Amino acid sequence: MTAVTDHTEHEHEHEREHERDHGRESERDHRRESDHGRASGDARGGSEGVWDDGLIARRGGSARGGAAQGGGSGGEAYAPAETSSGPSSTPSGDLSGSSSGTSFGSPSSTSSGTSSSTSSGVSTAYEGPLRARLDALRELVGLSRTRLDSATLAEAGRVLDEAATRRRLSGRHTVVAIAGATGSGKSTLFNALAGVTISETGVRRPTTAAPIGCSWTDGAAGLLDRLGIPGRLRRRPLQGPDTSTLEGLVLIDLPDHDSAVGEHRAHVDRILALVDAVIWVVDPEKYADAMLHERYLRPMAGHAEVTFVVLNQVDRLPGDAADQVLDDLRRLLDEDGIALGEHGEPGATVLSLSALTGEGVGELRDSLGQFTKERGAAARRISADLDAAADRLWPVYAAGSGSRGGRGGTRIGLSEEAREEFADRLADAVGAAAAGQAAERAWRRHAGKACGTPWLRLWRWYEAQRAPQNFGWPVAQALADEEATARQRVEHAVRTVGDEAASGLPQPWGQAVREAAVRGAEGLPEALDQLTVTVGVPEGRPPRPGWWPVAVLAQAAMTLLQVVGGLWLVAQIIGVAVPNLGVPVLLMLAGIVGGPCVEWGSRMAARGPARRYGLDAERRLREAAAGCGRARVLDPVAAELLRYLEVREQYVRVTGAAVG
Repeated sequence: MTAVTDHTEHEHEHEREHERDHGRESERDHRRESDHGRASGDARGGSEGVWDDGLIARRGGSARGGAAQGGGSGGEAYAPAETSSGPSSTPSGDLSGSSSGTSFGSPSSTSSGTSSSTSSGVSTAYEGPLRARLDALRELVGLSRTRLDSATLAEAGRVLDEAATRRRLSGRHTVVAIAGATGSGKSTLFNALAGVTISETGVRRPTTAAPIGCSWTDGAAGLLDRLGIPGRLRRRPLQGPDTSTLEGLVLIDLPDHDSAVGEHRAHVDRILALVDAVIWVVDPEKYADAMLHERYLRPMAGHAEVTFVVLNQVDRLPGDAADQVLDDLRRLLDEDGIALGEHGEPGATVLSLSALTGEGVGELRDSLGQFTKERGAAARRISADLDAAADRLWPVYAAGSGSRGGRGGTRIGLSEEAREEFADRLADAVGAAAAGQAAERAWRRHAGKACGTPWLRLWRWYEAQRAPQNFGWPVAQALADEEATARQRVEHAVRTVGDEAASGLPQPWGQAVREAAVRGAEGLPEALDQLTVTVGVPEGRPPRPGWWPVAVLAQAAMTLLQVVGGLWLVAQIIGVAVPNLGVPVLLMLAGIVGGPCVEWGSRMAARGPARRYGLDAERRLREAAAGCGRARVLDPVAAELLRYLEVREQYVRVTGAAVG
């Protein structure tokens, strides 16, 4: 029987330093063992120098003896694999092979595989939409690092890292893992596809203790390194007519996913996250196992296009029982949310076979061959990983913000009404209306001083002098209470506008918006107080309208009439003037009545200008307060909202939806 070769390509440039050191030690041991083996072979005879353990062997060259070349009937001969005792692969110095052979671990095959992987290994499927989605996810993670915790972005970062790593490796290969429960027959199926016994089978459970890799094409060392499969567990299939069918396939036999050994389950979980596709092998007894469906199939429902589900051991089912079990398996997969690839539609491939008898294995081989030749499994896997990452990120990017993939019915951002309400609250906090009323009263007082009668102003001054003065702490206490009330109004306005801006946002971004509003509110009451002093109090006297000089002259004339009439009466009383009471009395009455009339007329005429003056003062203070609030609160909030809209646009691109 032709054996398989040892898959050793750890001489790559990216080999770890400690593996190189171990390899050098193993090389010296191998050389000693090789010399000893050649001496023993010469003593026993040429034909006895070639051995075959049925598991690990290597293709021999012409230099290894004529018996090795003529041992088979027209077939290619294989020489034994000189494996090292350590975990490292066989050093390149011990590799041997004929010019016509294709030793998988030889330096020639390594260089050719590497160059081929470099030149044509990057799949064109990574371009176009998938490339745009990866770029969008990278931008999304970069924009979100300061807003979301690392645990939330961990899965997205892992997808980016794995996509970049897989892209750098060979695009000519498709890595497919065979997974299953204990006793499902996955190792038997693995051997049947390879055409030779590679993975150990038997009644002992678990049988497969570590993942084993088998590659149908050279150049897959980097992929197997990524999976952490050592050189001693790398194989090549039986070379035959069907080998070309699976060209480019790298098949991985995994330990049992339900193994009692925790290390085995860890191997399964780690490798399932890295392979391009997976073949789930189930048997008639465990195909409905809850652990399989709940832990693996259901969470991986979005990976249906890179999933094969194989019902093995159908030879144990009598009659049409196999069809019934297969139909029930399809029903369970449908309940798991796994799309089934039927009638040419994309989805999981479901087959029934018997790895022991070979029934249905050919159909699986043909499906794998077609799947591998398309060379799109890696891109499909990454696309499915992107979908899964986008689903996990849904609560932090789109939840509560309308329908998925668009603006939705919920408006993001501050409405004009909310901005005006915030400005009104700040204006109320700084007392813009009160300042306007004070300015209006000041204008009227100024008009009263300019156009009022002197006797009335004198009386008002006298009353003001007689009024009790405010002394002590009540005034200071009132000012402190007013300041505290104003601060509370500012804080309430900031909280309200923050809640309004965060409405409809996912929780992390809503919290970021509220924090931006709170940070902007620091020092806002003090700034508003300063505005009240600099903007709220008009500088100098209120402006005078054009009719004020006329009113002042008229009031002066009325006062002059009163003074002249009074002096005339006094002169008549003391006998200086000719007695005539009519004229001086009329003059005094004209002054006494005319003065209040002029003052009343001036007051009526001053109402309009005073009102406009007060409204103008209120407007200036309101605009100043709104500008201060906009610069300190609304602009930072708008910046957070803009960042969220930007990351949500990137998130929509990650999901693959069109941005409207």
